[in-house]
Amino acid sequence: MRGRDREDKFETWVPRTKLGKMVLDGKISSIEELFMEGLKIRESEIVNILLPDLQEEVINIGLVQKQTDAGEKSQFRAVVVVGNRDGYVGLGSGKASQVRSAIEKAAVDARLNITPVRRGCGCWECGCGKHHSLPFQISGECGGVEVVIIPGPRGLGIVASEAAKVILGLAGVKDCWTNSFGSTRTVPSFAYAVFDALKKTYMLVTPEDWVS
Repeated sequence: MRGRDREDKFETWVPRTKLGKMVLDGKISSIEELFMEGLKIRESEIVNILLPDLQEEVINIGLVQKQTDAGEKSQFRAVVVVGNRDGYVGLGSGKASQVRSAIEKAAVDARLNITPVRRGCGCWECGCGKHHSLPFQISGECGGVEVVIIPGPRGLGIVASEAAKVILGLAGVKDCWTNSFGSTRTVPSFAYAVFDALKKTYMLVTPEDWVS
């Protein structure tokens, strides 16, 4: 997508950051450049431009209450996951007095938290070398929840709860096992534990990374 196309599609968007202006002008054309340079995404429109095929799903909506001087205040909290089913996924949450507003805030937060996911074939039963699973076993934590994602052979599918299936599917993972420990019924913590594990696949250094 060239600079003029970007302007036509996002003519109402006025970038507030230098990175946003560079993306809108077409000086940065892929999201890979952002992560290679270690640039921080502070505007969700940047992700919309660089990942136009992004999909989003609502993971959880709950009612949260806060005690204030004026009395008890109730808000909805939404957890939303976004991904392109090809190695990029983001998870975010948002609070508002209306469900729709909470979902919109969560969707923006998820885009700001977008991360690449390293995929591969780390299952000894398969060894096909294709990017259908993860390259190694990885674990993630959030609150009192721990989730372990284990590479699986092709054709296995995602052996996990519904929330984990949605997150892993949008990340582009097609085959894996999962084990979970702790308060797994707390859906937001469970979702963030899965997301934490996927983020670590990109952060960990493997022997292949040292090959020039």
